[in-house]
Amino acid sequence: MAGFGSLSLADLPLCLCGLMQMCVLIFVGTNGETYFNTVALVSCVQNFPKSRGPVVGILKGFAGLGGAILTQIYAMIHSPDHASLIFMVAVGPAMVVIAVMFIVRPVGGHRQVGPTDGISFTFIYSVCLLLAAYLMGVMLVEDLVDLNHTFITIFTVILFILLLIPIAIPMSLSFCLEPRAPEEETLLCEPQKQELDRLRQDPSEVIFSELEDEKPKEVDLLPASERQKRIAQLQAKLFQAAAEGAVRVRRRRGPHRGEDFTLMQALIKADFWLIFFSLLLGSGSGLTVIDNLGQMSQSLGYDNTHIFVSMISIWNFLGRIGGGYFSEVIVRDHAYPRPVAMAVAQLIMAVGHLLFAMGWPGAMHIGTLLIGLGYGAHWAIVPAAASELFGLKKFGALYNFLTLANPAGSLVFSGVIASSIYDHEAEKQAHQQLQQQQNWGSIFSGTFSVDEPLKCEGAICFYLTSLIMSGFCIIAFVLSMILVYRTKIVYAHLYGKTSTTRLT
Repeated sequence: MAGFGSLSLADLPLCLCGLMQMCVLIFVGTNGETYFNTVALVSCVQNFPKSRGPVVGILKGFAGLGGAILTQIYAMIHSPDHASLIFMVAVGPAMVVIAVMFIVRPVGGHRQVGPTDGISFTFIYSVCLLLAAYLMGVMLVEDLVDLNHTFITIFTVILFILLLIPIAIPMSLSFCLEPRAPEEETLLCEPQKQELDRLRQDPSEVIFSELEDEKPKEVDLLPASERQKRIAQLQAKLFQAAAEGAVRVRRRRGPHRGEDFTLMQALIKADFWLIFFSLLLGSGSGLTVIDNLGQMSQSLGYDNTHIFVSMISIWNFLGRIGGGYFSEVIVRDHAYPRPVAMAVAQLIMAVGHLLFAMGWPGAMHIGTLLIGLGYGAHWAIVPAAASELFGLKKFGALYNFLTLANPAGSLVFSGVIASSIYDHEAEKQAHQQLQQQQNWGSIFSGTFSVDEPLKCEGAICFYLTSLIMSGFCIIAFVLSMILVYRTKIVYAHLYGKTSTTRLT
C-alpha cells in the first residue's frame, strides 16, 4: 500500500478505475496513430507507384515534425488548461481527416505519372527544408528569449502559410491540364483489366513454364506496347497448344518478388525477414539513442539536454526526406536495389555510435546528427522497398508487421542492454564513492545517501552500449547487402529498360 501514499482503502477502487481508464485511452490513442500512418501511406503509395521514395519520405518526415507543429499551435492558443491541449490533439487530426476524405481518391492509369512530377516533388522538398529550418529557428528563439504572445502568434501564422504552400501544386495541375502523349493512352482497356483482376484473384491460376524459353530474345528489345502485344500472341498460342495437350502446364505456387503478396505469403520469404531483422537492428539501435539521449548528454556534462532532443528531431526529419530522395535516385537512374540506401544509412549510424562511445569533445553533436539522419532514412526506405518487393495489394498489413521491429528493438536494446549497463556503471561509481568516504573518515558523512537515485557520469556510462549498437548496425549493413544481392534481378526488371531473366 506504500505505493499509493496516503490513500485510504475507500479511495483505492476509484484510483484503480481512473488508472484503467487512462490505460484504455492510451491504448486507443497510440493505435489510432497507426491507422493514420497506414491510411496515408497506402493511399499515397498506390496513387504514386512511380515515386514511392519521395512520397514515403515526405509523409514520414511530416509525421516526425507533427509534434513540433502542434506544440507551436498550442503555444499560440496560450491556454493554462492542459485539458485543452489533449482536446486539440484528439479533435484536430480527426477534423482534418474528415475534411480531406472527400478529396483523396484512387488514381489509376496514365494519371499516376505526369511530366511535371519531378518539378512538383522538388518544390515540396524545398518547402520541407524551409519548414525544418524555420521550426528549428523558432524553437531556439522561443527557448532563449521570453517572447510575448504577439510574436508567437506571428510565428504560428507563418508556419500555417508554409504548411499551405504545397496545396498550390494540385490546384495548379487541376486548372492547367497536362497534355498526354499518345503512348500513355494506349493502356489496357477495361475488359483486359477485368480479366487481369480475375486471373489474379483466381487461386487456380496457371502459368506456362515454356513461355520464357520460347520467347525470342528480340522481344525484350521492343517498345513496351509492342512487347506486350507479342507476349500476348505467344500466350494465346500456348493456351491453344495447352488445350490440345501439346504443352506441359504447371500450377503456380505463389507470387514472384515484385508481385502482390499477402502477409502469410511474405512471411515464408527470406527477403521479408532480411528486411525485418535489418530494420530491427538499425532502427532499434537508433531508437535506443533517442530514448536515452537525455542521460547520455548529462553523463558527458551537458546541462541543456533538450537542445539535443530538438536537434535529433530535425535530423530525423531530414533523414526521412533525404532517404526517400536519394533511394529514388538509386532505383530510377541506376535500376539498383533500394535497400543499398538503407545499408549506407546503417554504416552512418555505426560511425555515430562509435563517436558516442569515444566521448570526444563535440562528438555528441556529430553523433546526434549521424544517428538522426540514419534512423530517419530507415522509415523512408523500408516502406518503399517493401511495396516494390511484395506489392501494393496488401501493403498495409506488410508495413505494419515490419513496424513491429521498432518497438522490439527498443525493448531489447534500450530496456535490457542499455539500462542494465548504465545501472551497472552507476552502481560501480556509487560503490567507489562510498569506499572513498569510508577511507577519508566521517568528515564527509552524509554527502552520499543510498536512497538517492543512481547516476552515472562520464563517457564510460554508454561506452559499451554504444559499441554494441555499432556492432548491431554493422550486422544490419551485412543483412541489407545480402538483400541487395538477392534483389538485383527484381529491380532490374522493375526499373531497368530490359530484363531477360525470369523472377523467381
